Amino acid sequence: MLTWRDIIHILEHSNPPAERTVEKDDAEWRAQLTPEQYRVTRQRGTERAFSSSMCRLFEPGRYACVCCGELLFDSRTKFDSGTGWPSFTQPIKANAIAYHGDDSYGMQRVETTCNCCGAHLGHVFPDGPEPSGLRYCMNAVALTKVAEAE
Repeated sequence: MLTWRDIIHILEHSNPPAERTVEKDDAEWRAQLTPEQYRVTRQRGTERAFSSSMCRLFEPGRYACVCCGELLFDSRTKFDSGTGWPSFTQPIKANAIAYHGDDSYGMQRVETTCNCCGAHLGHVFPDGPEPSGLRYCMNAVALTKVAEAE
């Protein structure tokens, strides 16, 4: 289980290697994604809080990157953070997410990206529920719900 200490260690050293990589040029991403998906995932945007019904969905399943289909989260780690964005306590596997320091907008945050294709997903914060204490605050348009959890 990842903790905030693990996230800081990754930031100071390096992200875990991805199991696979997906690379496309800008035109390919634009053709594949909706304008909002493109703005959020490829241009590091943020969707409006409470704009997605995904915040209120807690049925069993898995969530994948909308860009490349890489599995990122399991619904068993999803919780209602009250922030207006889907929130999770853990990625589906330690190398599913890449972490980057983000000093934009006068804040110090940890950006999360898909470790497979580099899509911007959101940020991770140390204010989630125990036992991990993590809150992966994700843009819903960066995720797609895929298969039932096993």
